[in-house]
Amino acid sequence: MNEDRSDFNNSLLIKIVTFLRGIGIEVVPADPDHATGIEVNSGRLLVDENKLIYPGDLLHEAGHLAVAPRDLRAGLSGKVELPEVEMEPVEAQAMAWSYAVCCHLEIDPAIFFHAGGYKGPAASLLLNYKSGVCPGLSGLQQADMAASNAMVQTGARPFPQLLKWTRDLSRP
Repeated sequence: MNEDRSDFNNSLLIKIVTFLRGIGIEVVPADPDHATGIEVNSGRLLVDENKLIYPGDLLHEAGHLAVAPRDLRAGLSGKVELPEVEMEPVEAQAMAWSYAVCCHLEIDPAIFFHAGGYKGPAASLLLNYKSGVCPGLSGLQQADMAASNAMVQTGARPFPQLLKWTRDLSRP
């Protein structure tokens, strides 16, 4: 979309932003205080392209919004935390979602699992996903975002393809 090209300059960032906007996640050029150049604010992603060291980080933050229940998204800001929900599984779901987006957009998942991320084990995580060991997948399946094993056996497309890109359920 031409509007995306006027907002950002980096071609990878444009590809990611175009996808996110296409699935209903608002991405706004801004100057967030966060050192990564990305901030979640009222269910939107504020992005400073000049501060953004790793464009793949945008996928992880978007993943938090995508796996959050639709009715909670607009109220999420800062560090995304869902009320009365253990966040570790949600983190894993955001990671699995981000990997699926990389595959869908045909971009190298190493853009997401970069050396500066996940406090060191990014390469191991990437190897796990490429080997079919996918932390967070069961949560995406429970949210009807990814096909279950039974659905795959009857012809549904397996992960990393998703059935839908955002969670509809009111609660995880």
